[in-house]
Amino acid sequence: MDLTVAAALLAGFYAILWIARFWFSGAIPEVQIYRSPSHLPLYAFYSTVRIFVAYLLSLGFAIAYGYTAAYNKRFEALMIAILDILQSIPVLSFLPGVMLAMMSLFPSRQIGIELGAILLIFTGEVWNMAFSFYSSLKSIPRELNEACSINRFSRWQRLFQLELPFATIGLVWNSMVSVASGWFFLMVCEMFPVGSRNFRLPGLGSYLQTAAADGDKMAMVYGLITMVLIIVMTDQLLWRPIIAWSDKFKFESVESSVRITSPVLHLIRNSNLLGTLHRTAFTPISEGFYRRVAQRTEQRITRQVTQKAGTRPRSAVLFVVLGIFLAAAIVYAAVRAVLLLHNIHGHEVVALFEGAGMTFLRVNLSLLLASAWTIPVGVAIGFHPKLANITQPLAQIAASFPATALFPVILLALTHVGLGLGIGSVALMMLGTQWYILFNVIAGAMAIPSDMKEVADIFHFSSLQRWTTVILPGIFPFLITGLVTASGGAWNASIVAEYFQLKDKTLTTTGLGSQISLASNQGNFPTLLLATIIMALMVVTINRLVWRPLYRLAETKYRLEG
Repeated sequence: MDLTVAAALLAGFYAILWIARFWFSGAIPEVQIYRSPSHLPLYAFYSTVRIFVAYLLSLGFAIAYGYTAAYNKRFEALMIAILDILQSIPVLSFLPGVMLAMMSLFPSRQIGIELGAILLIFTGEVWNMAFSFYSSLKSIPRELNEACSINRFSRWQRLFQLELPFATIGLVWNSMVSVASGWFFLMVCEMFPVGSRNFRLPGLGSYLQTAAADGDKMAMVYGLITMVLIIVMTDQLLWRPIIAWSDKFKFESVESSVRITSPVLHLIRNSNLLGTLHRTAFTPISEGFYRRVAQRTEQRITRQVTQKAGTRPRSAVLFVVLGIFLAAAIVYAAVRAVLLLHNIHGHEVVALFEGAGMTFLRVNLSLLLASAWTIPVGVAIGFHPKLANITQPLAQIAASFPATALFPVILLALTHVGLGLGIGSVALMMLGTQWYILFNVIAGAMAIPSDMKEVADIFHFSSLQRWTTVILPGIFPFLITGLVTASGGAWNASIVAEYFQLKDKTLTTTGLGSQISLASNQGNFPTLLLATIIMALMVVTINRLVWRPLYRLAETKYRLEG
């Protein structure tokens, strides 16, 4: 095991050097994609790096944003509204601005194009993780917060010893669905047009899109097999050990007799090399960090006590200055947007609202159909660890599988029975968004304390009593998070579901997603901006009328308490 760890560290170091050399080379906006299987390992490596760099950015953003929104009462409502808007904006709406900004920052280096693609993948991965962490912080049991206050934990101690552990299960399962979402949008983020320019990056997404455009079925099969192999390896080497490790953070007073196991985690825990590093490096560093944090906390409390009344801290002044600059930037952006929208005609606005209505119906139909099977299946997986060992890798593969690769087959089948893209788009939305609900339900079912399940067994609850008394209340906060992110994901997926290119044909249906895709391809920025605004307004309105009250219900009535 020690030799394996050393080899893995050396391989990681070599991979970093390889990526650094490629990223800092000269910019090549449109790379030629070869369909030979011999190029697949390199393409797969590039795509995997992009997805996991985007994931690390998403994880950091989710923790920082969710923490700020949960504990800053002044800006909580505004920050959640912004999160609602951002998660509803399709990837293609970010595309022109992100790529042009990155290319202007690094005009002669490949890193500009790479960062643009990574940020596009980031916009498809981050929002459900931010919602999950925010929801977990709002549902922390009161007695745990009181224990931290009594022991005078600093913010860092509270974060690392209470908040992150309590939110771990939800973050882990949402991390898996986020990475799966990254694979789902990979074909869009690695090969795309921006006005008159075409961008094509070497990667698995570009390979699959090139093969689909040329009708090369064998190349598509090779690409999909490569993607499945990567997903299986990631599940066994990364997600399975993390799931087994995160099980210790379940909030319960009685330990479950059945646990998810991982041979890789067992080997890591018994590695002499990693054990030595933990004892000699990580433990002293963490103890020194907490010691310095505790000293600074005591000094801050002393300064607050001795500070004269009426004095304004420097941080407050800096906060006011930053607020003024932010308000000025928002006003400037709003004025520019109004000037840009001035060129849109009235009939275009009417067409956009008609498309928004059709997309609204498809989104809600896809959520209803997805919930019908994901809730019972997710509860079954979460309640039975042995079943989870078998089905979780399959769910990960299915969630990561690019639905756009299956869509030609689905579309041909629907056309054969007399149905068109209008119904087919609902199927594609489900393929892209049902996993948000499934993975959150699994996390919620796994987080239900074992003692609650044992009480249900002791009192011989019927199936209906179990669902109404234990299961639905236990998974409720996770289910709401899954439904909110699935709703935003369905709106996001509409850009692919309602506008599909098959060989030399472009298939469209009436909807806001197809109008956004068409505007992006044509470089029609006014229509793209207005369509994005309409989509964001609709999502925010739904969240305010439906999801916000349900979130408050989850934070109050269905919070776990000792």
